[in-house]
Amino acid sequence: MNNVGGNDIRRLDDLTDDDWQASFELNLLSAVRMTRAALPGMRERGHGSIVNVSSSAGKRPSMSMPDYSVMKAGLLSYSRLVADLYASDGIRCNAVTPGPTATEAWLREGGLAEQQGDRDAVLAKVGAGRPLGRLADPEEVAAVIVFLLSERASYVTGAAWSADGGTVAIII
Repeated sequence: MNNVGGNDIRRLDDLTDDDWQASFELNLLSAVRMTRAALPGMRERGHGSIVNVSSSAGKRPSMSMPDYSVMKAGLLSYSRLVADLYASDGIRCNAVTPGPTATEAWLREGGLAEQQGDRDAVLAKVGAGRPLGRLADPEEVAAVIVFLLSERASYVTGAAWSADGGTVAIII
């Protein structure tokens, strides 16, 4: 499972080349490198499962996280590419696209909520913007990942599974 990522709230016009490169390294290239390291062993065994944690922002860009959105969209494409290239080797690759999740990224001091204003008000607004009316619990996203990694998902590959409370983007 590749679950690395992070970003700050910022405007497209304010991003520098260094910002884009840092986001590429963290949000996309980290998964490429880990997958590259895991593939030889999976191919040798004749089976394996990879899950890349993307984001709902990869399906519909967030205006407040433009570089993150682009990299997570790239991760969706990369996931499908790996699925197509290595299915004949018995390797499955899927992606999960969580929406806002009650993790340190949102909840910590200086986190995504606080960067947008009053922390509690932002969290309430973001939660209310989901059809289920709240942020995800990390365990809810983890349950989708565990399923995709399990034998119960043995015929699932090349898919992007939403775990976003019924929406595809953060719209603030």
